[in-house]
Amino acid sequence: MKLASTRLVTHDVCALARFYATVTGIVPVGIEHYAELETATGVLAISSKRGVDIFNAGAAEPAANRSVIIEFEVEDVDRERSRLDRIVGEFVMEPTNQPWGNRSMLFRDPDGNLINFFSQTSAQAGGGRNGRNAGKVPGA
Repeated sequence: MKLASTRLVTHDVCALARFYATVTGIVPVGIEHYAELETATGVLAISSKRGVDIFNAGAAEPAANRSVIIEFEVEDVDRERSRLDRIVGEFVMEPTNQPWGNRSMLFRDPDGNLINFFSQTSAQAGGGRNGRNAGKVPGA
């Protein structure tokens, strides 16, 4: 099995796609009701509520997520924090060193979806995705 994409549902595809283009530097591809930002490891898709109503039985509501964190590994969290200062209204968590060797910060997109920018700050033994050790809290 292969995870194909993570899709966000919104009332304004163009605005949310512009936000993600600005924070990631990835140019979105799509139309009025659907856009994709393709990264090296997966696709972030953005769909309109109307599209979900038509093609997905109305099964998702825009701006209602409080359980998923969208994570991007970046080279330097502190540099990204400075770059995003005028773009992001409020940071949920300022750059913080985590006990498993990552440095991370949290902020929300215009629809309230939580975003984690993290970078590895030390050699991380033990394997796992992005150098995370088994048994440690992933992400952040």
